[in-house]
Amino acid sequence: MISRTFGILLLAGLLALPVRAASADDKVVIGTDWRAEAEHGGIYQAAASGIYKKYHLDVEIRQGGPNLNQAQLLAAGRYDFAVQSNSFEPLNFVKNGVPIVAVAAAFQKDPQVLIAHAGSGLDTLEKMKGKPILISAASRENFWQFLRMRYGFTDDQIRPYTFNLEPFLHGKDAIMQGYLTSEPYAIEQATGEKPLTILLADQGYRSYGAMIATTQGTIDRKPDLVQRMVDATMLGWIDYLNGDPSAANALIKRDNPEMTDAIIAHAIAGMKQYGIVQSGDALSLGAGAMTDARWRDFFAFTTEAGIYAKDLPYQKGYSLKFVNHKLGLPQ
Repeated sequence: MISRTFGILLLAGLLALPVRAASADDKVVIGTDWRAEAEHGGIYQAAASGIYKKYHLDVEIRQGGPNLNQAQLLAAGRYDFAVQSNSFEPLNFVKNGVPIVAVAAAFQKDPQVLIAHAGSGLDTLEKMKGKPILISAASRENFWQFLRMRYGFTDDQIRPYTFNLEPFLHGKDAIMQGYLTSEPYAIEQATGEKPLTILLADQGYRSYGAMIATTQGTIDRKPDLVQRMVDATMLGWIDYLNGDPSAANALIKRDNPEMTDAIIAHAIAGMKQYGIVQSGDALSLGAGAMTDARWRDFFAFTTEAGIYAKDLPYQKGYSLKFVNHKLGLPQ
């Protein structure tokens, strides 16, 4: 968790940063990985506060949803950038020969959680071993493999999760997957009690989250554009979490009317409390940090789990060229 004093220093560093020269604002389209929410707050903040404008970027934000394939739109040139939810996505692109590359990681911690009812006593992963857990089909191929490999979870624990809270709410011993900034709040509103929530990132799960991705072609042809987009977006995240997010939140609610002030405030508080954005390598390397060592460790786990072949050239899935420049840190 970042201190208040350090947050102020980060903002001071933000305001002092030089702007890269550009002759005109470049039009850019970025697609998010879901409908507008606080988990995209840095992007909306950069748009609302003028950070993108400062970096000579005219950015259009297109929100995602259940029926949109952001990667397909990015690969086809409909988007210039897209948000990737977790570290499996870049590796899947490498596996399938798709030239999409992660260039920054807004989330140093993936917000994936497991949730149990208050009073159930299921407050550790060890206690959840052997218990039925509501897991989506997609999750079986990513963080479930971490739980299986590192904590001995078994596939016979899996119960289908369809993003409906009712089965959890009606089963006092139920456990379900969720997102730190989403389902726990909805459950608290429904039950009047805070559920037990375990952040997998704090239990050794090394996936990045909310990564900014673009195509290899864009990196090759327009590296300055990529750098400006990365810098502006990551500074947007610093400002969103440490400054006044009200203008960004207004844009989020405009794009997604289901968002309320209470939901957004809860999400921001969770991101701050758990250091989702400002923790780990970002505290020394700057916002958006990624490292070869962490990617190597993550890939090693995936090969151990049998998800990818050991000879997969996983390094093609990410680039460190645009990060680790101490962006936003006090000078």
